Amino acid sequence: MSTLSPHNTRNPTIKRIQREALELTKAPSPDFTAFPLETNLFEWHFTLRGPPAPSPYASGIYHGRIVLPPTYPLRPPSFRFLTPSGRFEVNREICLSISGHHEESWQPAWGIRTALVAIRSFMDTDAKGQLGGVDANAQVRARFAAESRGWRCSCAEGKSNEDVMREVEESCRAGDGARRAEEEAVPEELRLGYRDELGKGKEKARSVDDAGGPVVDAPVDTAVEKVETVRRPPEARATLGGVEKAGLVAQSDERSASTTTSEQTAAGLDQRPRPAPTILLQAGPQAQRQQAQPNSEETNWLDFAIAGVAVALVIMVMRKVVQYL
Repeated sequence: MSTLSPHNTRNPTIKRIQREALELTKAPSPDFTAFPLETNLFEWHFTLRGPPAPSPYASGIYHGRIVLPPTYPLRPPSFRFLTPSGRFEVNREICLSISGHHEESWQPAWGIRTALVAIRSFMDTDAKGQLGGVDANAQVRARFAAESRGWRCSCAEGKSNEDVMREVEESCRAGDGARRAEEEAVPEELRLGYRDELGKGKEKARSVDDAGGPVVDAPVDTAVEKVETVRRPPEARATLGGVEKAGLVAQSDERSASTTTSEQTAAGLDQRPRPAPTILLQAGPQAQRQQAQPNSEETNWLDFAIAGVAVALVIMVMRKVVQYL
């Protein structure tokens, strides 16, 4: 085990890491242990027992490494197994729903203890192409489990995995570790995450964004009904059928009344007296001649007057000429 090195205790991340390390020391579990390195508070090492029989990992004791991000616990830690197990690749990051590959499923309320409980319970599940997963038969996994007990890490001061867990068991007997172990359980939100399924989900979301609208698998009416059910209070849900029927009847009555009123209004408008249309007739040749006659009479009178004046002038001129002769 290691002691915590001095750090800035005002940093919330440092305070969280120190609190978890102290909690694991005071309330140890007989199934696993974890501690930070003296040189790096963000790097932890863990040792855990395999799942109970009839699991092929039942006799195994495995060792691994945990790397905490600088923003822990807002972001999840990453996990690597250093001991061969036949389930996870050695020194390769594990793809779990609580690891760095699925940050959207991580909750800050979870911690190192929760993660180790989840990893231990996930060992019996199938890899199915999971990142960092190995599909080995039961014989190979049982052989790795037997060999893992004597595996040693330099961080444990030369102690084997079996020696480390023996010390943890002694600590549990001296304290309430056994009772605490019974209370530990995997949260319902923690599940294995597979790379192929995650990729399909991202591709579907990308195709929805490219199409410009969401893809609805269920009928629209069903989806709307579900949303309405969630938004309505319990009292409204209890009388939902009657309210909807009454609303439909009221709507139909309103529609029929409005239709009748519009028809009556249209009939009244049709029965009102309409003014006679004004017909414009084009003037014919006779009218044009009637209008032209006054013009011709005035023209003849002027002609006679001009002729008379001219005759009078001629007579006067002739008289003057006769007088001079």
